[in-house]
Amino acid sequence: MIFDEQPLGVFAAGYPVAPAALRHHLTGNPLLDMAALVELTKALPAKSVEYNVGDLPVEQDPDKTPMNGLSAEETVRRIQDCDSWLVLKNIEDHPSYNALLDNVLDEVSALVAADHGPMYKREGFIFISSPGAVTPFHMDPEHNILLQIAGHKTFHLYPANEPSLVSPEQHESFHSEGGHRNLVHDKAYDAFRQSISLHPGDALHVPLKSPHWVQVGDEVSVSLSVTWRSRFSDAEARLHQVNGWLRQKGFNPPMRGEALIRDSAKSLAHRLLSGVTRRLLG
Repeated sequence: MIFDEQPLGVFAAGYPVAPAALRHHLTGNPLLDMAALVELTKALPAKSVEYNVGDLPVEQDPDKTPMNGLSAEETVRRIQDCDSWLVLKNIEDHPSYNALLDNVLDEVSALVAADHGPMYKREGFIFISSPGAVTPFHMDPEHNILLQIAGHKTFHLYPANEPSLVSPEQHESFHSEGGHRNLVHDKAYDAFRQSISLHPGDALHVPLKSPHWVQVGDEVSVSLSVTWRSRFSDAEARLHQVNGWLRQKGFNPPMRGEALIRDSAKSLAHRLLSGVTRRLLG
């Protein structure tokens, strides 16, 4: 077993909209020690490695994020003192890490499929951060469980679909125009903040599109993020795409959840139209 069984029940009861604290048993896994991660950094294509300096403001402009002047491999080898943040993306492209990802997600797949359909597009990300590094305020389009492997970090989590944090227009741009994951942060938002301390063996279910930023503690941090898509995440994305189209036509569509039947109809219409378009163009 990778996860402790009792917290999984809490996770299942709140999925997909509620955060949940979990416990895992991947600390000490040889695929996640620093020597193995150096080798993984060399094995993955350059497009799967993103890194920059770690001392960033919470509201960092993604277009002005400074690099650290090192190669990716040097960044991992010197992570203790090079003041950097690095993520290894799509680790499922490596056979050993694909097996690890499946082992983790197989333990929760039946729980998430019960009400919202099976998980698909399984992806894995490994975050390696210098002491004190900051991941700026952002949101992600996937369901996510973050497993803390080494070091300590504080995960500052905000509610999804709170319009004073992320406007409907921002959601629509994110899904329709490929808007960047980083968001503008205002100190007033912290009235909504939930700060969660993560140590080795801790894990956190981060609900879909919940804004968050992360502060690493006094040691090097290694975290594994396992993500997936679902019928729920697809419907959420389609709804914002339709709302964005309607807004361009001069309408003012209601926010997600204000008109549940209308939301479902929009998502269905988008899915059907997309299917017809693919057949016509195919």
